[in-house]
Amino acid sequence: MTTSAPFSRLKIRTGAIIFCGNDVALIRRDRADSVHYTPPGGNVEPGEDLVVALGRELLEELHLDIVQASEPELLWVVDQRVSRPGSTPPPRKLHLLYRLHIREDVRATLATEEHDELEDGSHEVGVIEWVDYRKTSQLPIFPPIGPALAGLSSPLAVVRDAALPAVTDETYAWV
Repeated sequence: MTTSAPFSRLKIRTGAIIFCGNDVALIRRDRADSVHYTPPGGNVEPGEDLVVALGRELLEELHLDIVQASEPELLWVVDQRVSRPGSTPPPRKLHLLYRLHIREDVRATLATEEHDELEDGSHEVGVIEWVDYRKTSQLPIFPPIGPALAGLSSPLAVVRDAALPAVTDETYAWV
């Protein structure tokens, strides 16, 4: 059996920056040695449409039907090449982060926890937190979008350059 070299496989992850007013939805994961946040989303299946993948992940994680939100707008792209623990070489991953807006009445119907299935069949529970986007610069968010998110002048701000800095072993230590 041949094993692939690190970053020789490419995965695409769609993620959502879901605004409700000034708040954004983040999934908080509490682990024994760390706490970190991620935007809702997940890996795109082979051949799957990107927006369909985003909608599938939002339904799974937040119980949000994407038709209840504004049209997804590609906000940022993050190229990830970070070593991580595990038995398989890490893939290169492109994070496509879409901005969506929802109303308060929709937010009230969404999940408050997300159950992520692990390789052994157990589940890791993530807590859905709504955080004022202007206070995200120092949060341990992966991919590290906190400073860019906090730097938006408003939830509707025009973003002229969708490419955020790459995440590599030189700029990020896996937690």
